[in-house]
Amino acid sequence: MLFPAPCRKVLTKREGVNQSQHKKFAIARARPPACEAHALPNPTLLQRDASLRIVSVDKIDIYDVAIIGGGPAGSTAATLLAKAGRRVIVFEREKFPRFHIGESLLPFSVQTFDRLGVREKLDRTFLPKFGGEIMAACGTKGVKFYFKDGFRSQRDRAYQVMRSDFDKLLLDHSRENGAEVREQTEVTKLDFADDRVKIDIESSDGAKSTIEARYLLDCSGRQTLLGSLFNVKRTYDHLQKFSVFAHYENIDRLPGRDATLIRMVRGLDRWFWMIPLTETRTSIGVVMDTATFRATKLSPQIALEKFIDEQPLMKERMRKAVRVSPVYSAGDFSYRNTRLAGERWLLAGDAAGFIDPVFSSGVFLAIMSAEKAADTLDAALRDESKRRRLFNKYSRSVNRIMDIYLTFVNSWYRRSKEFLEVFLNPTDTMQIAAAVNAVLAGNEGKSLAIKWRMWLFYFFVYMQRFFALSPRLTLVPKPQSLPTASEPVRTA
Repeated sequence: MLFPAPCRKVLTKREGVNQSQHKKFAIARARPPACEAHALPNPTLLQRDASLRIVSVDKIDIYDVAIIGGGPAGSTAATLLAKAGRRVIVFEREKFPRFHIGESLLPFSVQTFDRLGVREKLDRTFLPKFGGEIMAACGTKGVKFYFKDGFRSQRDRAYQVMRSDFDKLLLDHSRENGAEVREQTEVTKLDFADDRVKIDIESSDGAKSTIEARYLLDCSGRQTLLGSLFNVKRTYDHLQKFSVFAHYENIDRLPGRDATLIRMVRGLDRWFWMIPLTETRTSIGVVMDTATFRATKLSPQIALEKFIDEQPLMKERMRKAVRVSPVYSAGDFSYRNTRLAGERWLLAGDAAGFIDPVFSSGVFLAIMSAEKAADTLDAALRDESKRRRLFNKYSRSVNRIMDIYLTFVNSWYRRSKEFLEVFLNPTDTMQIAAAVNAVLAGNEGKSLAIKWRMWLFYFFVYMQRFFALSPRLTLVPKPQSLPTASEPVRTA
């Protein structure tokens, strides 16, 4: 069944809610009146309502769509809906710009940027990204891949972005296209009626007001407001990772277009990223199991310095590096909502789910789902009788694409050595490497031509466990075997 039952139990602390840290939040439903008011957790708000209230809609201004969250998903949906002539309002609890991780984009988002009308702004503001570089931590094998070489490639580049600037640019663009945006504004209460949602809000100066919308789109990110409300958020226990990261200046880079490549270094129990953000600034981070990080008993800053010092492939680019930001950390970030739609709501972006930071799928999935959500809501507003079919189609589509990346991520972590051994030895046989490249670029993999090639790739990764189809790798750093600065890394 797509739509959740009217009443849900409280999300447990194990599922991600630390109730002692949250402000108060209440939800009431107009129907059924016999349903008991219940505590509704989410990462910023929590309260138990004393009773349900019947929604009054006589004198309240009505929007077509209200969007919670002004990140890439919220701003993308807002712009598309506004361009379609819909009355849209966005509530964002922070003031942009603000720091955020997730700085490397994928080429298949570019077609959405064209549709938004924001492509020229991005070209003027951010570095292009032509592909990536993946290295084995042992230093004996590496491969570069370029998006132009992907299977039936349509785009040769994406962007590397400072998320503070990128998110602000998209949100400002929503304003310019007619969406109403209220920053530093929190949602404090939701009342669901049969034909609309009543939303109580509070701004940072304490001012309170109420609006109504025919539909609610939750783009609240890792808050997963509605996912927690309806108790449909589920974590991936096997993907509970922890990352520490910071920004640096004066990182050594390769010449030409290779200076734009994201570098990933894969070790036995961790992997590093190196993302060029501007001509001089670079994002550096490392991801590992949460248990592995906790066992170090180190602070994020000391841990990051130690991990980099232990990895020569990172150190060789950081000889003159200067850290120019605090060291940030994030943990237990892999989750999924079992439902993405209800009678009057949809989930998009990180509010729908987040798989893993590897392969830069986060912003891509956010923008992809937001575009689909905007089109779905616009169609539902045109013909309410098709709402359930449209919402079901939306859920299937987004879940299918998330499953593609979940499969990729599972292979990366569960068979890390075998994955690297096969991936770092690409061949032109049957264009399997080109198909993998296409998925890394954001290709949804609908075509049978990509599906069977990806199936073969995963089959080879599995068989590599038993037979050395590709040369074996240790993934253990060996300083004496590192390539020198003048030695080119093998190119796919």
